[in-house]
Formats: sequence, C-alpha cells, structure tokens
Amino acid sequence: MTPADASGFVLADEKDASRYTLTRDGVLVSALDYRDDGRTIAMTRAFTVPTFRGHGYAGMVVEGAVEDIESRGDRRIDAVCWYVADWFDTHPEKKRLLRGR
Repeated sequence: MTPADASGFVLADEKDASRYTLTRDGVLVSALDYRDDGRTIAMTRAFTVPTFRGHGYAGMVVEGAVEDIESRGDRRIDAVCWYVADWFDTHPEKKRLLRGR
C-alpha cells in the first residue's frame, strides 16, 4: 500500500510506538503492534477498532507491514499474533519472510 491510496487510507510505521497503523481520512481503523530486535520483527497483535471490523482492515495493515518489511530486506518476521499467523497461511508466497524456528 502506498502512503495514501485513492480511498483515503494511509499506512504508517509509527516506530516510536512500535506499531503500524491504518487510518482513513485521519481516523484510526486498524493497528499492528510489533517488537523489533534489529534482526526480527515480532508481530504481536493485530487490532481493528470495533466499529470498523468485518471489512478486512486488519488484513490490509498486516499486508502493508509485510510489504514494508520485505522492501527493506533486513528483517525476518515472527508471527506471534494468531491473526498474523493465519494471514501467512493464506499468503504462502510470503512465508519465506518468516523467521525459522
């Protein structure tokens, strides 16, 4: 996802808060919390504001975060959150980004 798409969505990596956010017209829609140890980004919690649930926004924030991490090329991903793990199950082409156990 680009910084702002035609629908008014903006994905941002709020490094100081250790989270990716998805906003629409300036309103928080969904967030993805993470921990970054310099080698691996552990995605710990995907959350959608209750009034926006059921529209795939958590999937949008996870996809945008994965694309951002992939484009940087310097981190692996640890899918700690069950939702993130399920997202990777439905996107096997991205599983190469996961940290090996």
